[in-house]
Amino acid sequence: MDPDSVSKAFVEHYYSTFDSNRAGLANLYQDGSMLTFEGQKILGSTNIVAKLTGLPFHQCQHQISTVDCQPSGPAGGMVVFVSGNLQLAGEQHVLKFSQMFHLMPTPQGSFYVLNDIFRLNYA
Repeated sequence: MDPDSVSKAFVEHYYSTFDSNRAGLANLYQDGSMLTFEGQKILGSTNIVAKLTGLPFHQCQHQISTVDCQPSGPAGGMVVFVSGNLQLAGEQHVLKFSQMFHLMPTPQGSFYVLNDIFRLNYA
């Protein structure tokens, strides 16, 4: 398993799902998962998906600039750091963002998001 390939595939899946069907992200989180969204901490898959589906915009498009990853710990986890642009429907300007995912393996051979930290980057 190549961490770079896994992280790139995860990032493509995550953002294409976010942009088209945010509720579909539920299976990427578990009850012990935590999202820190602009400083607000949200615990558990149900609460995380409620936060993401409740954001005040319905359509957006992520444009990924960088994806960096590192192996994390003996359990086979990965830390994935993403930067890019977020284009909201009807807006001319893009928003710059950074997001960090701590992925952990599942017994079935896939990964889930243990930790997720999202920040808009203001110049």
